Amino acid sequence: MDDIEEIRRKKMEELMKKMIKPIKVDNSNFEEVINSNENVVVDFWAEWCGPCKILAPIIDELAKEYTGKVVFAKLNVDEARDIAINYGISAIPTLIFFKKGKPVDALIGVLPKGEIKRWIDRILATY
Repeated sequence: MDDIEEIRRKKMEELMKKMIKPIKVDNSNFEEVINSNENVVVDFWAEWCGPCKILAPIIDELAKEYTGKVVFAKLNVDEARDIAINYGISAIPTLIFFKKGKPVDALIGVLPKGEIKRWIDRILATY
């Protein structure tokens, strides 16, 4: 019986990972998302940004891989300019890691998935 429960649990975890996607944030929910989750990576992007489109599938994969540890959010800078200005976004894509609602580090530009993972893991281990 325990084996069946273990298989069921693993299948459920796999299913949950497939369903996890970055949260779309804007002026209406940005503060709530960064303040109600301990670890949040916000991807500042725009529809017209080629490098942002390259980064998007990497962010989707990381959202699944870090389920339960880090929440990923996407903020369109054209739709929420005031938030982008508030965080000094001058180039996109920019990733900002928020810990308990406070920005602790940022990455600018498209980087390989492995480098982004190392960045996230370093922050998780440090803070």
